[in-house]
Amino acid sequence: MSTHHLALITKTQSLIAAGDIVGAESALVELADTEGDGALMVVLEQLPPKDILAVIREYDNSKESVINLLVTPEMFARAVVIEKQYKDLTRTHLRGMMNSVIFREDADPVEFLTAIGDLEGGSEAMADYFSEKWSRIEAFARTGTFDSVEDDGEMLSESALLASAYVPPKLELDEVADQDWMQMAWLLRYECPDLFMETVMVLRAKARAHDLGLDDEEETEVEEDDGKVETGDTDRGKATPAARDDDEESAI
Repeated sequence: MSTHHLALITKTQSLIAAGDIVGAESALVELADTEGDGALMVVLEQLPPKDILAVIREYDNSKESVINLLVTPEMFARAVVIEKQYKDLTRTHLRGMMNSVIFREDADPVEFLTAIGDLEGGSEAMADYFSEKWSRIEAFARTGTFDSVEDDGEMLSESALLASAYVPPKLELDEVADQDWMQMAWLLRYECPDLFMETVMVLRAKARAHDLGLDDEEETEVEEDDGKVETGDTDRGKATPAARDDDEESAI
């Protein structure tokens, strides 16, 4: 790696630490413009996941980001599983970031989902992505459609949930190809069934924890509970950043 690239890495990390995400992205884009995508990839490979996350979560759907276009499934997965540290109430950044990268042109969404599923915390990240669509995802797991009105409210057991992934789809992919949560759910259920099952189980645990008034740390105590719970389409995050370990500190 050249001295110039090392200096750029230092500059990028300093800008991110200072909260200048736009400046950090501009420095990376300038590198790609002057030295090519290969040079940018060399630098991205040396940046820690928290710094890549700081840049790609500030997506702007009005323009394409060269970083979002080049980040690999493995890089992206490592960033996604720590996004929860931002305690974003609306999950807007998480959903926008995932949609813009996973559904980017010429990408294979399943490669990204597989990489996320391979990491600890992957199913939790996917559950956060679907946090406002809990009842719709449960309906999809049981009936194969997203219409919760058609669902009788009975939840599938863990084994039945996994087996349901091998039932022929009621909806074809092109019927839900919205490059958003419906397409994501379809791909999970029929292309990554293990991750889909784990995501649904985490969603159930979060819903039950919410009903019991538990905080984020206590949610883990009910992660394996697949009993019936009542919940609304509500986000259960927190609006303010929480303290975190130094090695995982993000630029907020």
